[in-house]
Amino acid sequence: MRLGIKAMNIKKANREFKNRKPGPAGFTMIEVLVASAIMVIVIVGALTLYSRSNQISVDQQQYAELQHDVRSAMFLMARDLRMAGSGLPPEFGMFALEGFNNEDQGSEVRPDRLIVLGNMDDPLNLRIQEYQGSSVTVSVYDGSFETFPYPAEFYMNKIVLILPNPQSPCREGEVRMITHITWSQGGTNEKFNMSPGLAPGIDPPRGLMATSNCQSDDFDNGLIMFANVKEFWLDTTGNYGSVLFPGLTAGQRGYVGEPGILYVTNNGIHLPLAQNIEDLQFEYNGDLDGDGLLDGFRPWDISWTDDQISLIRQIRLIIVGRTPNRFVSVSGKVPANIHNYRRPSVSDSIGSNTDDYRRRFVLETTANVRNLSLNLYNQGQR
Repeated sequence: MRLGIKAMNIKKANREFKNRKPGPAGFTMIEVLVASAIMVIVIVGALTLYSRSNQISVDQQQYAELQHDVRSAMFLMARDLRMAGSGLPPEFGMFALEGFNNEDQGSEVRPDRLIVLGNMDDPLNLRIQEYQGSSVTVSVYDGSFETFPYPAEFYMNKIVLILPNPQSPCREGEVRMITHITWSQGGTNEKFNMSPGLAPGIDPPRGLMATSNCQSDDFDNGLIMFANVKEFWLDTTGNYGSVLFPGLTAGQRGYVGEPGILYVTNNGIHLPLAQNIEDLQFEYNGDLDGDGLLDGFRPWDISWTDDQISLIRQIRLIIVGRTPNRFVSVSGKVPANIHNYRRPSVSDSIGSNTDDYRRRFVLETTANVRNLSLNLYNQGQR
């Protein structure tokens, strides 16, 4: 009996084993290796694509920042160049600007420098009643201050240009700093008061400051105006003070002390306009030979006379920017006919023959010096 039951259980177990559905099968070693290889290829491809995209993004980001810096500097400089000589009588047009061509700072690049003079920011142009030359007061006619809407405190520490009567033979002047003004009730006894000495650290174009050849009465019915002496220059070494500006110290009066900074010095204060600038060049155009035709653009010539400088009507401005780092997305040798990765030749500044894989951005514009032929402050008095 027991044997029969046992045999029946065995038969039942065999039937259940035969009818059982098979479970999931496992992966073979070959399948695992193939799948791993495919996964590695996909991951490496994705990382390569990401790395390449990141390199292009980094390069384009620094190039976009460079373009922004160069365009901003170009806009600000062109605006000031157009204002050169504003407020100056035509007889004093030779003091509107002074150029310096290819200055040697001890580096491979020799940039240009330019100084401009004019009443650019705040309008002021008053007739002088009395000024004895190098005195501490400039008397103007009664009611003069009422023609300009400035409070008395506005005049403190302002830089002014004092010019003699255009009808006099004197062609010199002074740049000084106002301490305060005398302004009596009713607009009488009006004077500019200044401390002794000329404005410190401010050097206008072409020796304007000398007054040895002028008589004291030459300034009667002369002009006094707010003045901006703006100097555009490029520091190629980060040590400009040891070359052209003795005493210039990093961290003082706006000087950064790093190479590749483009500055405008406004009345002795150095204002950085752009960084990563490689070269700065100016060219000038006018009828300097008096034949009735523009002569064409040329670099500054130290042999130009006062009369010739007064005839300059256009200034061409060229700025060369360079990315701070080499382009990481560039590989291999750059073709010989592509000059994006080497310093170009501009004006009379020699370029480079070798590639450093830094991208350049060159911007050029022409500013019409309108104020050398148009007196913005002509009030019918001359």
